Amino acid sequence: MTDLSLYRNIGIFAHVDAGKTTTTERILKLTGKIHKLGEVHDGAATTDFMVQEQERGITIQSAATTCFWKGHRFNVIDTPGHVDFTIEVYRSLKVLDGGIGVFCGSGGVEPQSETNWRYANESRVARLIYVNKLDRLGADFYRVVNQVKTVLGAKPLVMVLPIGIESDFKGIVDLLERKAYIWDDSGIPENFTVSDVPEDMKEQVEKYRAELIETAVEQDDAIMEKYLEGNEPTIEEIKKCVRKGTINLSFFPTFCGSSFKNKGVQKVLDGVVDYLPNPTEVPPQPIVDLEGNETGEYAIVDPDGPFRALAFKIMDDRFGALTFTRIYSGRLKKGDAVLNTATGKTERIGRMVEMHANDRNMIEEAQAGDIIALVGLKDVRTGHTLCDEKNPGTLEPMVFPDPVISIAVAAKDKGSTEKMSNAIGKMVAEDPSFRVEVDEESGETILKGMGELHLDIKIDILKRTYGVEVIVGEPQVAYRESITQAVSDSYTHKKQSGGSGQYAKIDYTIEPQEKGTGFVFESKIVGGSVPKEFIPAVEKGFKSMLDKGPLCGFPVVDFKVTLTDGAFHAVDSSQIAFEIAAKAAYRQTMPKAAPELLEPIMKVDVFVPEDHVGDVIGDLNRRRGMVQGQESGATNVRIKAEVPLSEMFGYIGDLRSMTSGRGQFSMEFSHYSPCPRQIVEKVKEQVKAREAAKK
Repeated sequence: MTDLSLYRNIGIFAHVDAGKTTTTERILKLTGKIHKLGEVHDGAATTDFMVQEQERGITIQSAATTCFWKGHRFNVIDTPGHVDFTIEVYRSLKVLDGGIGVFCGSGGVEPQSETNWRYANESRVARLIYVNKLDRLGADFYRVVNQVKTVLGAKPLVMVLPIGIESDFKGIVDLLERKAYIWDDSGIPENFTVSDVPEDMKEQVEKYRAELIETAVEQDDAIMEKYLEGNEPTIEEIKKCVRKGTINLSFFPTFCGSSFKNKGVQKVLDGVVDYLPNPTEVPPQPIVDLEGNETGEYAIVDPDGPFRALAFKIMDDRFGALTFTRIYSGRLKKGDAVLNTATGKTERIGRMVEMHANDRNMIEEAQAGDIIALVGLKDVRTGHTLCDEKNPGTLEPMVFPDPVISIAVAAKDKGSTEKMSNAIGKMVAEDPSFRVEVDEESGETILKGMGELHLDIKIDILKRTYGVEVIVGEPQVAYRESITQAVSDSYTHKKQSGGSGQYAKIDYTIEPQEKGTGFVFESKIVGGSVPKEFIPAVEKGFKSMLDKGPLCGFPVVDFKVTLTDGAFHAVDSSQIAFEIAAKAAYRQTMPKAAPELLEPIMKVDVFVPEDHVGDVIGDLNRRRGMVQGQESGATNVRIKAEVPLSEMFGYIGDLRSMTSGRGQFSMEFSHYSPCPRQIVEKVKEQVKAREAAKK
């Protein structure tokens, strides 16, 4: 088996269009994994193998591939950049040991790069920074390095400097070696010469080299002492310090180049080998109990330890369901039986494959540190732990955000209904941020997702991958309701009509809570005015009503019910009686507590050419948006705003027509906020119209 110190599990993440997939293509070509380069804009990139990806030129799902560089095994995951698919980035980062953050040389640190960087910080993943597209108009390596400091609050450690810029970009200077790598114009990555540093760059190279060494030696007291006495450390010693600082996130080694022109990618690969951690150098994953609390144990990366693996992605293809799995400890052989701690069921491992985008190589066994795909597991979902039956342990699960937008879909004809529900079932298993429910009254199927593009792609997959023609309703916003005043009230439920009666009386207070607290129930009953065994029934009654808000029937959040007193009857009281009382109490009191409608507010980032800024800001204001600031970039202006989701439908079309097709935007959910009165009235009317249509 491979020595673990020669493993690198890395992800490539960045904003849309910074060149992640192109960079991945170059890595595969350089490592001999592919012989012909595929380009994203031709729809031929290896890792963009979905039809939807090839058409739109964006990555939608993370693709995994394995390759070798200088005797090291890389498991590479190319992640999507678009904000509607950040869930893919989040779950990939969860199982990776290191990453390469790609930034566009002219676009710099874009909104999506910020989100991904935040995720990587939360997952504590060591990263290299790669400033790509230095051959583009408006590219500026030093500006991007500065943005990494100011916008991301991170510490870039510059390892190479560019020679020339924009159309004159020729190559890079390696600061440690003091050598210039210059590529010719053939576009062949191997065609470069190594020479001395150009005269006009010597001063700059020495300045950056001194900074590099000063920052690096802080990681090792002995080397630092030697340096302060005037002895320059060896390149090996400096690399050792840089590696240590990268792994403990003190700084991020920063490289540059142009992936498309095949310049500079080799140095990034060397950086992965030299500075990113192998699986044993990363803090081990905590083991949790079934409630999700840490037990104090860890899954130490060790092939001889008990088997522990995390399923981080499910993908359905023509060969059946593939479960992408990261093995944290132990070994796995074909034919082994493993326990899924989430379901308590045992699964037998049939086929195991090593992935190369959507090609697969059969393997007989795998070990700690590997990222592989298992074929044909039945009940495994994203975030489930697979482990040794005799020595079980659960890995920390993944947390996924709630969807903010929904649409109703129906199959075009009766015959497709079953086909549609099977297809949707598979899609839900693949993407935890995509949810489905059936409206009980109308029988409509409601799809819920993270944004318009997210649902748009899902409908496209239904039509093309699964061949299901669907009728799509208007997009609906996931409103919430809450209350603003505390009300104390009382309700008595009495029923006497032949046979045993029903009796329950409750006194209670309903009051608003802090944002994000959800529903809280507390009992302050003393002296048994409501017997202990009936109190859970009261809570259950209130809980069952949470989905039906008093204003428009949306789910209610952030309120507390305190049971203060009550009365019961020795014969006629029962759990059912108290549950019915609680439901009626909810209907009676919630309208008195000054209910309000909450709408999802989105964090919107718009990039527009300077001459269109006024129009775009005016338009955002008309959409009830709050502009929070604007920054001028090299080629355009970035406007940051918060806008209600309900006002953002179809925005991309309007933005394109306002900016002659040059504007771009991305948005992600920020928070819920109260709606103005006229909007509440409008929503009430829409709800009424929908109810009428169902009848």
